[in-house]
Amino acid sequence: MDRNKLSQWRGWIRAELNRSADFWLAHGMDKESGGIYTCLTRDGSVFSTDKSVWMQGRCAWTFAALCRQYGKKQEWIEASRSCLDFLERHCIDHNAGGRLYFTVTADGKPLRLRRYCFSEGFYAIGNAEFYGQTGEKEHLERARRAYQTVYDLNHGAPDPAGLGPKTIPETRRSRALADPMIFLNMTNVLRRVDPEQKEKYDRYAAECVHDIFAYHHKPALKCTLETVGVDGELQDTCTAGRVVNPGHDIECSWFLMEQANDTGDTALHKQAEDVFQFAAEAGWDKEYGGLLYFIDCRGLPPEAYEHDMKLWWPHNELLIASLMAYRDTGGEKYLDWFYKAAEYCKTYFADPDFGEWYGYLRRDGKPTEPPCKGSTFKGPFHVPRSLMMADALLGDILQE
Repeated sequence: MDRNKLSQWRGWIRAELNRSADFWLAHGMDKESGGIYTCLTRDGSVFSTDKSVWMQGRCAWTFAALCRQYGKKQEWIEASRSCLDFLERHCIDHNAGGRLYFTVTADGKPLRLRRYCFSEGFYAIGNAEFYGQTGEKEHLERARRAYQTVYDLNHGAPDPAGLGPKTIPETRRSRALADPMIFLNMTNVLRRVDPEQKEKYDRYAAECVHDIFAYHHKPALKCTLETVGVDGELQDTCTAGRVVNPGHDIECSWFLMEQANDTGDTALHKQAEDVFQFAAEAGWDKEYGGLLYFIDCRGLPPEAYEHDMKLWWPHNELLIASLMAYRDTGGEKYLDWFYKAAEYCKTYFADPDFGEWYGYLRRDGKPTEPPCKGSTFKGPFHVPRSLMMADALLGDILQE
C-alpha cells in the first residue's frame, strides 16, 4: 500500500465532495417553493423546473449524512429539511394509500406516479437520516411507515395506486434485483438510526440477502442478473432476462459487504466480493475504459440503446465497493480497481471549471451534448455519497 498515493487521492476526493455539495446548494435549491431542482446544465443553470421526487428524498439523505460525518452545518440541515417539507406538502398521493409521486411541478402539482416504490424508499431514508441528526420523532415515524409500505409492496400487497405489473403476468412473471438490493440499503440506514426495531431490520435484511443469492446471483454465468423468473430461472431474452447492469451489481456488492460486516458473516462477505469481481471484470470497457451501462450475460447485443454509455453512478459505486473490499480484506486487486476507477472519474467525469460531475458520457468518455450535471435521475446523491464514503474508507485504511 502506497500511503502517500492514497493520501493524495483522499485530498482530491475531499475537494470534489466540497465542490459537489456547494454546486447543489448554489444552483439547485428552490428558495421559493422549497425542495431542489436537479435538471441542471454544466454551469448549474436550470433547464427544467419539474422536480424529481426521488431526488427530494435522496437530497434530504445526503445533506443529513454530511452532517453525520462532518458535523452539523446550518445550510446542510436547512437543505435537508426543505426537501423533506416539500415531500410532505406536495409529493404524497393521499388518494392512493400514501404512495409518492415520481415527478411533480416546481410548485408541487403531481405529474406522474410510477409502479416502482423507490420514491417511498428514498423518502424513508431521507427522513430516517434527518431524524438521526435532529431527533425529531415525526421524521422517524414517517420513515418507519414508508419503509413498511415498501416491504409490503415488495411482498405482494395490493398496490393502493392500482398500478399493475410491467409485463402481462399470465405470460411471463419475474422478479427484479432492484427490490431486495435497494431495500437492503434502506434497512442498513433504518437499523443505524432506529435500534429499537433492530430485530425486525435484521430479519428483513436476511430476507434480502436470501433473495439476491437464491434468485439473481448466477456463479455459473459469472454475473448477477437484473431480472429473473419468480423461481430464479434465466429468462433467455435480450429485453430483460439476460441483462446485467454492472453498476447495480457493484452497488449491491457493498450493500452486502455492509450486511456481512454488521453480522460478522465472513461467508457472505466472500459472496459479496464475487458479486463485485464478476461485475467489474465483465463491465469494464477494455478499449476506452470505464464501466459499460448494460451488458448481456451471454455476450450478445443488449437491447438498450444506451448500453455502451458511461454513466456517473456506476463509477461512484465502483469507488465505494473497491475501497470497502480492500479495507476489509487487504486484497491488492481491490486497490487496483480503486485506482482505475478514480483515474477514470478524475479524467472524464469531474469538471474543474464548474464543479460537480457530468452525468452522461459517450463510450469514448466525451460528455453527451449539450452536457448536463443533473437530470430527473441525477442529483446530489451518488456523487457526494461515494465521495464521503470513500473519504471515510480511506481514513480507515490509513487509520487516520
